[in-house]
Amino acid sequence: MWVFSATNQLLLPTCVALGNFDGVHLGHQTILRALMETSARVGGHSAVVSFNPHPRAFFSGQPQSLLAPQAEKVALLSELGVEQLVLLPFDENLARLSPQDFVERILVDRLSAKTVAVGADFRFGHQRQGTAADLRRLGETWGVEVEIVALKSDSAARISSSRIRAALGAGQIEQANRWLGRPYCLQGTVLQGSQLGRRLGFPTANLALPQDKLLPALGVYAAQVLLTDSTEFLPAALNLGRRPTVGKGETVVAEVHLLDWRGDLYGQELSVYLHRFLREERRFKDLTALKEQIQRDCQEARRILC
Repeated sequence: MWVFSATNQLLLPTCVALGNFDGVHLGHQTILRALMETSARVGGHSAVVSFNPHPRAFFSGQPQSLLAPQAEKVALLSELGVEQLVLLPFDENLARLSPQDFVERILVDRLSAKTVAVGADFRFGHQRQGTAADLRRLGETWGVEVEIVALKSDSAARISSSRIRAALGAGQIEQANRWLGRPYCLQGTVLQGSQLGRRLGFPTANLALPQDKLLPALGVYAAQVLLTDSTEFLPAALNLGRRPTVGKGETVVAEVHLLDWRGDLYGQELSVYLHRFLREERRFKDLTALKEQIQRDCQEARRILC
């Protein structure tokens, strides 16, 4: 899939899905399926158009943790068949565009959009003045077909990135996974650690995670791991926390123990898929108590995964 921050190299004309699509969850996938169906029907090049930085980060001045940082989002969109990801630089000029100017200058002039797909709650333009209905009305002026996709809901409310974030923060990983349509994934490179796990009999791979990746509740998880260039899911226990028993408790680390597996993982890229939250992180009185708990954690993870 092509990734652009400028529009002069795009495959034109485009069929566009507008939004940040953080997490590419089940609600997003409904919009993206509409995009792909329309693209096939009218012959435009499919393009997801998002913003960088996230508008919330731009207006708050604070970094925004993401369910799916850019590399992960690219992989997820590619799996759905999207041809192009356009990351429009979100700055003061873009933020000030009226809904009409956004359609004319961005969708028509720069993207040559034939169609646009958005969720029913989509807002755009200066101070989010424009609605999905406004987009459809403006699109008619310029000959752009706008499809407003109904929001996907469960029994309680619509599926959204904010609900998934809240579930992850509460350790409700199974609920978050249902809304995502897949297990929540932590991807990172294995770095040299203190090797305490090896001395305790449970060697772990320490992952360097993307700084903008949203971390779920700290604690221990039953997980599955994909190694570099592998298609085999390996059962594992993940500890995500500050290691209060043996450390100063300042930095969050991700430590993965592969069950019944031995080998050299240094430098490999691992994908760790979280399936169940086992327990919160806590301080133990000594290393013996910690080792006994790790053994129980691994037994529980094995029971769930194997």
